[in-house]
Amino acid sequence: MSQEKQTTKSERTEPTQGRPYMSADYGVEQSKTDSAKMLSWQWLCEQMERSHNYWISTTQPDGKPHAMPVWGIWLDEIFYFSTGRQSRKGRNLAANPEVVVHTESGDEVAIFEGTVEEFSDPTLFARFAQVYATKYAGFKPEAEPGNAYYKLNPRVAFAWLEKDFVNSATRWQF
Repeated sequence: MSQEKQTTKSERTEPTQGRPYMSADYGVEQSKTDSAKMLSWQWLCEQMERSHNYWISTTQPDGKPHAMPVWGIWLDEIFYFSTGRQSRKGRNLAANPEVVVHTESGDEVAIFEGTVEEFSDPTLFARFAQVYATKYAGFKPEAEPGNAYYKLNPRVAFAWLEKDFVNSATRWQF
């Protein structure tokens, strides 16, 4: 496996915040960029850290969508997860790294769109495994050839509160 460069939180810039592009029917106005009502990057990070399950959507070779829940962690403001290489999502990601990641809540929404890449750096894997084991009551991942370990490289993220959608709908571009 390749030796990827670990990007730390301090090396990344915070994404650009704005409103999602939506039809006027939704009531979210592009001109209303009142950051006091939009959700903060910190809020989005807290949702990603707190979520127990995440929905991963991939694309099958025939173009059909595929969604499955996974366990994962939010580490240094990056989402990490694993899957079996021979699982449907593992085969989908090997052929096409495009992915959508969504937290389990439909009321406090956090969605990322981007690509994933495998990581194999032993230091990063050790951190991943430790945080994962703490979060999931001692279930510690092992570096096994049958598993693929991924990090998300987001292009865009969306978040909103269902109870205040019109005011809270927020988009971040990376």
